[in-house]
Amino acid sequence: MKVNAQSVNFNANAALMNFVQSRLDKLETFYDRVISSDVYLKLENTNVKENKIVEIKVNIPKDNIIVKKQCRSFEEAVDSACNSIERQLVKRKEKFRV
Repeated sequence: MKVNAQSVNFNANAALMNFVQSRLDKLETFYDRVISSDVYLKLENTNVKENKIVEIKVNIPKDNIIVKKQCRSFEEAVDSACNSIERQLVKRKEKFRV
C-alpha cells in the first residue's frame, strides 16, 4: 500500500517512518481494497506531555476513513489510530458481505 507521510514542526527519523509503514501495511489483512493512506505526524509546542498528534486518512473505493489520535509518543498514537481503523475496516467488510 502506498503511504504518504508528512511530519509537521519536526523532522521524523527513518525508524519512525518504517514503523508507520509496517503498521499501515497490516491494514490490508483486514480489508484488501485499501488504495492508499495519508499520515500526518504533528508535534504541538505545549507543556502537556501528550503533545504528539497522528492523523491517518485511509483511501478506500468510494470512501475515506479518517482517524485522529493524541498520545505521549508517535508510536503509541499510530498504534491506537490503526486499531481504530482496523475496527472500521472489519465493520465495513462485514456490511458488504450481507
